[in-house]
Amino acid sequence: MSDAADQLFLGRQPILDRDQRLHAYELLFRNGGINAADVTDGVAATATVIVNAFAELGVEAALGNCRGFINIDEEFLFSDMLELLPRQSVVLEILETVPPSEAVIERCKALKAAGFTLALDDVIQLAPEYAELLALVEIVKVDIQPLSRVELMQLVMKLKPMGKQLLAEKVDSREQMEQCLKLGFALFQGYYFAKPTIIAGRKLDHSQLSLMKLMGLLLSDADTSELEQALKPEPGLTVNLLRMTNSVGAGSSETITSLGHAIAVLGRRQLQRWLQLLLFASGSHNGTASPLLLLAATRGRLIELLAGELQPNDAGFADKAFMVGIMSLMPALVGLPIQEIVAPLGLADDVKAALCNDEGRLAQLLGLAECSENGDLARLSTLFAKLPSIGPKALNRAQTEALMWANSIGQEKTG
Repeated sequence: MSDAADQLFLGRQPILDRDQRLHAYELLFRNGGINAADVTDGVAATATVIVNAFAELGVEAALGNCRGFINIDEEFLFSDMLELLPRQSVVLEILETVPPSEAVIERCKALKAAGFTLALDDVIQLAPEYAELLALVEIVKVDIQPLSRVELMQLVMKLKPMGKQLLAEKVDSREQMEQCLKLGFALFQGYYFAKPTIIAGRKLDHSQLSLMKLMGLLLSDADTSELEQALKPEPGLTVNLLRMTNSVGAGSSETITSLGHAIAVLGRRQLQRWLQLLLFASGSHNGTASPLLLLAATRGRLIELLAGELQPNDAGFADKAFMVGIMSLMPALVGLPIQEIVAPLGLADDVKAALCNDEGRLAQLLGLAECSENGDLARLSTLFAKLPSIGPKALNRAQTEALMWANSIGQEKTG
């Protein structure tokens, strides 16, 4: 069973609330082995990995204020390991393949009595035989893809009187998101917010241009005086940057009062990271940071950690990996093609090759991060074969640490 468990990897998909803030993650424990078909004891392996993820990897701490939705099939529903999970941190998502038998109903009643939150997955209609199970769950996940606008409206009208929290899943466009908002959905899952939308003629605003110019100066190893000069026209940006730098807790008891001082205390590498995160934060609306901020931060940190597995003690390669991760979502934030975004930044050739042409080791690491978000198992197996020093266990560890790091950034920004 341990061999099978070692072939499973931890992925996650964000779940947002009505204000587009991160509310939870759906945690995906999937078979990512190169010989995936050889792993037959799927339920036992998955159960082992899930419990180990919370016990050993620290997923509960990594989730922060968010909860983790976990898929539960019929066999896992009756597994004793289920009861080892931290009930305050998880939502048990009953898959649509679970029959609403008498035994299933009794098990769900017992789990609910024990303090677990239950959700019903992939609801597209209200079959009479599911009435009793539906009464037990608190969250109903509606798969909006196969439903027409009228069918979705009719389903919601039937669900609303039941007092359930409605979650729209597979939301792939802004139009779908707005429709579900109007219908009263509380939660949303899908990649509509991370899909690049290229808008002809759109320009970066002034603060974004300044940030990108500063990043370019840092990457070209410009003098501190040049960096300070670039910040002079942006007093608000300077205050923001200093506030963020002071909050990092760089082991210094003195207050940082200038950019030159910040560079001296933090070093250029750390400053570059905060500039990158500020750039994403500048895409916030109504005071709420785009969920892309956390997704980008997680992706950047994940790829950096994987770079350390691939080329240990190579800080330069890790820095490039972080840059590739966080820049890879820039098109979705600013609505410009990646080629246009990186053109003025003076990036290293291998960073540009990864971002623009999907070439090189950095591109392969980016691919691993993308697979952890979308669960593309075929691509994941191919990448594991090309990167033998990185396997599912290493990806799980890095994923958990990246989540923890990104959530600490989110708490710092909102605190």
